Order: sequence, then C-alpha cells, then structure tokens
Amino acid sequence: MGRAGFGVAAGCAAATCAIAAVLVARRAAARARWRRAVALLREFEEGCATPPARLRQVVDAMVVEMHAGLASDGGSKLKMLLTFVDALPNGDEEGVYYAIDLGGTDFRVLRIEVGAGSVILNQKVESQAIPEELMGTSEELFNFVALTLKNFVEKDGKDEQKALGFTFSFPVRQNSVSSGSLIRWTKGFSVGDTVGKDVAQCLDEALARCGLDIRVTALVNDTVGTLALGHYYDEDTVAAVIIGAGTNACYVERTDAIIKCQGLLTNSGGMVVNMEWGNFWSSHLPRTPYDISLDDETQNRNDQGFEKMISGMYLGEIARLVLHRMAQESDVFGDAADSLSTPFILSTPFLAAMREDDSPDLSEVQRILQEHLKIPSAPLKTRRLVVKICDIVTRRAARLAAAGIVGILKKLGRDGSAGAASSSGRTRDQPKRTVVAIEGSLYQGYPVFKEYLDEALVEILGEEVARTLTLRVTEDGSGTGAALLAAVHSSNRQQQGGGG
Repeated sequence: MGRAGFGVAAGCAAATCAIAAVLVARRAAARARWRRAVALLREFEEGCATPPARLRQVVDAMVVEMHAGLASDGGSKLKMLLTFVDALPNGDEEGVYYAIDLGGTDFRVLRIEVGAGSVILNQKVESQAIPEELMGTSEELFNFVALTLKNFVEKDGKDEQKALGFTFSFPVRQNSVSSGSLIRWTKGFSVGDTVGKDVAQCLDEALARCGLDIRVTALVNDTVGTLALGHYYDEDTVAAVIIGAGTNACYVERTDAIIKCQGLLTNSGGMVVNMEWGNFWSSHLPRTPYDISLDDETQNRNDQGFEKMISGMYLGEIARLVLHRMAQESDVFGDAADSLSTPFILSTPFLAAMREDDSPDLSEVQRILQEHLKIPSAPLKTRRLVVKICDIVTRRAARLAAAGIVGILKKLGRDGSAGAASSSGRTRDQPKRTVVAIEGSLYQGYPVFKEYLDEALVEILGEEVARTLTLRVTEDGSGTGAALLAAVHSSNRQQQGGGG
C-alpha cells in the first residue's frame, strides 16, 4: 500500500472512530436522559405515597377539622354548612312531586310519582339550555326557569297539590330548608344582581308572576340530594359522597354536636351537614411540587386543596405537569415538550383511558399521545412510563377519597374504633351496618379508581369492619333526590300546620 493509500485508510479509520465516539456519546446521553425520566417518576411516586399509616393520619385530621367546623364558622377549612334538612325520605312517600336542577348552563325539570315502599311509579325529565341573553338579571333568569317549569307542569293537565325541590349547585348560605342566599356565582355564571339574594324566593316570585301555583319546599345541593335518594332506598344510609369533576360530602349529624348553633331543635334530633370537603386541608396530605404548580394555575389558589388532589377536574392536569417536566429534562418525548405546555390539555377521561389500556402494545396510549397531545411517536417503554404516571395519580386520589369517607365514619362512631375493646378487655357492640351513597363519574365510570378506593377502605378499617360498610351507587340525586326531599318537607309543613 502506497503512502497515499495508507493516508486514506488512516483517515477513514479516524473518521470511523470519530463517528463511533459520537454514537457512543449519544447513546450514553440518551441513557442518562432516560435515567432522569425514571428518577422523576420514582420521585413522584414517593411523593404521592399513601401507606395505611398516612391514610389514618388523614382520617384523624378530617375528624379534627369536622369538630372545628361544627364549633364555629370560620374555625376550619371545612365549612360544615347547616342544610336544615332534618328528615330524609324513607320509602313511605306517596304522590307527585317536582324538581328543578340548576347547576350549569343547562338545567333540568323533573316530575316523579312515588308510591309507598320505595317505589318510583313514574318519572319524566326535560333538559333546557339557558340562553346567554337571559343571564343579565336575576329576574330574567328565574322568569325563564319558572316559565319552563310551568310549560312542563301544564303538559300533565292535572290539578294537584304541588311541592318543588330546588337543587341549586352554587355556594349558598342556607337560612332554612327552603331558603338560602347566594354567596357567589361559579361555572361561568355572571348574574351579578343575584349575589346576596334568597334564590328560593327569587324562584318563588317568578313562579307567582307566571301564574304557577307551586313553591320551593326544599332548597338543596346535589350532595344532599344524593343522600336523600340513598336513604329513600336504604335507611342505613348516613352519608353521601360525590366524586366526579368536583367532589363534596354530607352526612347526618346529631344536633347537639353542632356547637355553633346551640339550641337548635329538630324533630329527628339530627340534621344533614354539608361538609364542603373539597376545601379540606392537612399537612398529612401527600403534596408534591406538581400540586403546588397546579394550585398556582387556578383562580382559587390556596382553596379546595383536597378537591385538587382527588377530583376529575384536576387529575389529568397533575399528570400533564409531570409529563411536561419529563419532556423538558429528558428526551422521552422527542421534541414534544411544547405540546405538553398547554394547561389542562390532558383531561381526566384521557388519563383513565390510558391507565386502563391493557393491549400488549398500549395502542390506546399511543393514539391519545398522537391525537391529543401531539406526540408523534413514543416507544413502548415510554408509553409504559405514561401509564405508570396515570396510575400514581389515580391511586393517590382514590385512597385519599377513601380516607375522607372513613373520616366521616369515625366522626359518627362507625369506623370500628369505638368497639375495639373496653377497659375490661371485652369487645363492645359490633359496628352497625353503614351505607354511604356515592355518585360521580370517577367512582362510577373509572373501574381502577373504584378498585383502589375499595382496597384502601379495607386497609384502613380492617376486613371485619369494612364488611359492614356498603358504598351504594346512587344516580340522579340532584333531580330525584330533590323531589323526594320536597315530598318529605311538604308533608312536615302540612303536619305542623294541622297541629297549629
């Protein structure tokens, strides 16, 4: 080989070595970035950990806050609002009753006919969108609602005693079972002159203006309606929980335990308390940097801390924040970091679909990444990483929701702790059978969430006590439940009137 040939060969060898070195360096860098992604995953998983001991701390913190909220207004993050509902349906109700369910840009009117023995003989429902131009004044809004109900009622053509349940799913300061003042509008409503007014009175006046002989008998929120419907079918129902886009809970409390309203008397000795538990907070809740970032994004910063960890409005966003940081600090998503920078682009239904993808190649995960998150090609190991993140978010949410439920049971003395052992060493009475009515898309429509919640209940309560607890799915508490409460409280009014 001549000198020229040798030089060429040497040059080729050097080039080959250089290319090889570059490839090795790239692989090493890629492995380092992958290790970073895995490290972020492990860090997130550790931050979201909810071992049984921690869940019991959350339970105890919930009970403490419940006591504080019952002792004084403003004494706790839990508002513990009085509903003045002191009687619940029990299956003896008979007759025809109506309900209005107003909680968004659409509202519903309902008519139910019930017979003794917890039998709903007939039910009719109509939905109606609220035109934007009618959002100017409270009179315009409630006139429209009243006229819709009038048209609905007159289709029956029957002249009968009418009682109306009004589900109003906005923050209200309740004054009686049939009256309450609006604290503020949410969900895009902006009928400014309604704030501070009694919304039941506004509706009653509108009903009178349109000539309809019907008045609000019960003003409730959707959680109280769910409890009413649950109790209608099963009198062991003592609480209700909604876990959907938002979350809340209510339960039946002894009136003598409501310290902030001393001297409160009810016929039953109890009253439904609306906890507004989405605002619960405790240092024992497993908060991560992603939760802090989420809170900073929201308009209600430093509020609704519990809701932001467990409800469908926020779970997808928590996962997006984790994925976005991974995209920034590793190459697991290629150049797709920008597509993950849009807040709330990953909704909770997509999170659930990815978590429940059991195909060998995680094809549903791939589809959602491509179509909704604009991530063109993610290898299988990256898709598995995504599923794991969805799982961590879901598991923490479900287990914290379970701790909240046990908190209510412990406040009521139904968690088994009071029956553990007496000072003599003998066990006390066995725990009572307890039913909690539950409604909402996360528990009803996301099997993995339900599985994790049920599993956590057993871990916290123990198998023996957990067997005494039933979570009963109760659909349409905001409609049917409100109508049933109208039945109960119209009956109470008639009895009180007759006794006078």
